[in-house]
Amino acid sequence: MIKRRDLLKGMLSLPLVGGLFGNAFSKPPINSVSALGRDYFKELGLRSYINAAGTYTSLTGSIMRPEVIDAINYASKQYVRLEDIQERVGVRISELLGCEDAQVTAGAFSAMTLGLAGVLTGMDREKAARIPNDLSGMKSEVILQKSHHIGYAHALRNTGVKIVEVETKKELEKAINKETAMLWYLNAHSENSEIAHEEFIEIGKKNNIPTMNDCAADVPPVENLWKYTDMGYDLVCFSGGKGIKGPQSAGLLLGRKDLIEAARISAPPNGDTVGRGMKVNKEEVLGMLVALETYIALDHEQEWKLWERQIKFISDQAKTVNGVETEIHVPEVANHVPSLKVTWDQSQVGATPFEIREALKNGHPSIETKGGDKTVDITTWMMNPGEERIVAERLRMLLKEASKKT
Repeated sequence: MIKRRDLLKGMLSLPLVGGLFGNAFSKPPINSVSALGRDYFKELGLRSYINAAGTYTSLTGSIMRPEVIDAINYASKQYVRLEDIQERVGVRISELLGCEDAQVTAGAFSAMTLGLAGVLTGMDREKAARIPNDLSGMKSEVILQKSHHIGYAHALRNTGVKIVEVETKKELEKAINKETAMLWYLNAHSENSEIAHEEFIEIGKKNNIPTMNDCAADVPPVENLWKYTDMGYDLVCFSGGKGIKGPQSAGLLLGRKDLIEAARISAPPNGDTVGRGMKVNKEEVLGMLVALETYIALDHEQEWKLWERQIKFISDQAKTVNGVETEIHVPEVANHVPSLKVTWDQSQVGATPFEIREALKNGHPSIETKGGDKTVDITTWMMNPGEERIVAERLRMLLKEASKKT
């Protein structure tokens, strides 16, 4: 079987975007101030920060790679028809990932709405114009596991469907009826699911009901980009601006060709549809493709080793302070990268985790972290090279200073 990385090497010589690369893989990170001559954030009174937290939308996701910026700049200087570039990029992405078809969307949330809209309407544009207020002639229910029912499921309700919760395989089979349009799975909660992927897909296929898997934050590993369509899901959704480091406002809808084509009739530039406001411009469409090409071609083993070294360095520095303990771990599914939890004995370090996180955030430079009542949580995969040393030293100094006050 041809490896997708080998396939990519051949595809980079094809028309469309291959000529954009040149020596792009050896380019240093872009310094936005020196490259543009203006410090726009400073002019607006905004502070940038070191991202030690991860790919959160509120923190504006990830920083696009230089190759992606090149593609965006290229597309910004000439016109193509939006439907044409979506179709051609969809074909190229499907070749890269081994699925039937693909659509660049306005994030994973948009992919969920558009994908379900396609399931409901097929190629009937009159039905597409009636979503979400009038589902007559369409199925009207989506089944999901109770443990999967989080806020992002609102993307499904955007189409006007009713959400039906189940907990077990038996309940799922019993809940299926003539109104069941789709079965939806939240990949990030797969470890705590009563119904495993294989069972979920099998039940969908047995009842001729499409299945969708929301994998928004689920790369790395890179193999997840094709794992779930290969497994048998009819539709799979990814965020574009997280681990793939594409445009933050872009995403991917992957899967069956007939369903992707149906989803497109509810997507821009089509008017009078539920997805008309989910616009993705030509720059983002091309940028998403190049982000995928670049991401697949990375040396993922070396990248992982770098993250491990960075996390260990921060961990070692924190542990030089008496009473401080650390735990290096890797989340099972979403944000599957080396991560750090820092805890301490507050009788030896007289500050709460919240106070340390706020001090990191309000210091110079500002450092964003995550955590709860008992931990400061850190990742390094969204940092620029060398920033892990700044984070390690700032964290060590704050903990040490707090230990003097006890």
